[in-house]
Amino acid sequence: MINRLHFTLLIGPVVAVPAPPPVVEAFTGAQVTVTAGQRSGFQLTFALSRRSLLSTTLIPAGYFDPGIRVILVVTVNGVPTPIIDGLVTRQEVGVSDQIGQSVLTVTGEDVSVAMDLVKIKGIPQPPLPAAGRVALIIAMYSILGLVPVVIPELFPDIPIPTDRIESVQGTHLEYINNLAKKNGYVFYVEPGPVPGMNIAYWGPEIRVGVPQPALNVDFDSRSNVTSLNFSYDGLQRATYIATIQERLSKAPIPVPLPPIDPLRPPLAIKPAPTLRVEMLDDTAKMTPVEALANAVARASESADAVTGQGQLDVLRYGHVLRARGLVGVRGAGPAYDGLYYVKSVTHSIKRGEYTQSFTLSRNGLIPLTPVVMP
Repeated sequence: MINRLHFTLLIGPVVAVPAPPPVVEAFTGAQVTVTAGQRSGFQLTFALSRRSLLSTTLIPAGYFDPGIRVILVVTVNGVPTPIIDGLVTRQEVGVSDQIGQSVLTVTGEDVSVAMDLVKIKGIPQPPLPAAGRVALIIAMYSILGLVPVVIPELFPDIPIPTDRIESVQGTHLEYINNLAKKNGYVFYVEPGPVPGMNIAYWGPEIRVGVPQPALNVDFDSRSNVTSLNFSYDGLQRATYIATIQERLSKAPIPVPLPPIDPLRPPLAIKPAPTLRVEMLDDTAKMTPVEALANAVARASESADAVTGQGQLDVLRYGHVLRARGLVGVRGAGPAYDGLYYVKSVTHSIKRGEYTQSFTLSRNGLIPLTPVVMP
């Protein structure tokens, strides 16, 4: 049982510092959304009045201006967990003639938004594998506490300068995400493990390791989930056939991809059936290595046919459920119990209340192990 729930708000340009007491007292709530493969977002709300320090001093002075850094830390049972480290992108003020109804809303995205601000065209890149190019770009944003964790791709394709020169088209973030998509990888920024530090991860979705405490549903007094619903989509999974063009004759050569997913270890004994078959026509002009990586990436994206959606109260769960990791489910029956990948989590914070909505996914039914650890 939780005996302590505490929130810490840090705000400032580049280096965020603890918010002053008037800001903390005006804070009414926050919503933070974290989704695998996407940028995280946040929204903070503050009570506003005409004579408050926020109205008279802080807002005119630019305290909540776009570009200001915001860090929100949740401490549960004495364990601090940063749930967002981002930059303000939007400020809204709602003024009402009713007492206590005026509100300041501050919206933003995680610090990777800084990588998506400058459009670049035709800047050549060094002749390195994709992982090397990604690591060099992330290092350029170390002032925001970004620490690169880059996993080498399964099928490295090193550009030969006499054949082709890789160049950045668009923003740095767009370029990194395109490289990730081609290899079946994801890119995201995870706050922590300490405030002000961020893990910039480029690699396959992490579906191994120690799972988070189990989600218990229909477990009498041990239930810690308010609601949990599952769906099984038989049309989700597909077999992909990559078309490679032979360089001399220009003849197309179809290459079927075997039903093996090296990027996502299975989480269920009974995988979803493959009912759809798709030809990848856009791989014809790619090299064999690029075409194979692209086909593997498409297959990985379609593998998760089973999804779960639910909500929990952190006061009952006893922990902060983190997205982009594993969690066990107990009490849903022999088909749906077992380990799942946490696809997304939305934190909803109000004074005295902390709930989380979440989405789970995996490749099929029936858990790999007969017992799910609590």
